[in-house]
Amino acid sequence: MQIIGGIEEQVLVNRLKGGDQTAFELLFRFYYPGLVIFASQIILDKAEAEEIVQDFFVRLWEQRNALKEGTSLKSYVFTSVKNRSLNFLKRSNVNDKLVGEVKDLVENSEVYEPDIFVESELQDQIKLAISKLPSRCGEIFVLSRINGLSNDEIAEKLNISKRTVETQISNALKVLRVEFKDYSGMLIFLGIINF
Repeated sequence: MQIIGGIEEQVLVNRLKGGDQTAFELLFRFYYPGLVIFASQIILDKAEAEEIVQDFFVRLWEQRNALKEGTSLKSYVFTSVKNRSLNFLKRSNVNDKLVGEVKDLVENSEVYEPDIFVESELQDQIKLAISKLPSRCGEIFVLSRINGLSNDEIAEKLNISKRTVETQISNALKVLRVEFKDYSGMLIFLGIINF
């Protein structure tokens, strides 16, 4: 059972069906970032992906009473956004054969598994991977990629050379690229890993 903002997802769905805007907002904030990344991976256009996901949530609010009891919301939202993304490709005059190949890829590849697009689950995987780094290397990587400090700021803060900071970040990236080799596009999109 998915917990969102300390509340079971099914409770939020029931509240949503009753017109509770707070429940809708919690669900939107929880699923929106991952759905945009998911759609972007299919159509390769972030702005259009945002439009697709926003349109989906507008439709979800309008048709909230149609949600079936006991349906997995995660499965529903990702399937809906996948279908909308594939329809976007068809409307964009993308070759039918290519759309079919993309559909097969999305349905059969672990890279498109909805769980990894749910922000909290992806964050847990990233935290686990970072925890496997040597302690100093992980600390420097977090300061750089998560906290947004420059190499100079990290060097000054930790009283080490800028070259040491660069080396440690490089070492961390090598490990994380291997750890997330199937998800590198998503991590680049999030600004955590670059090539």
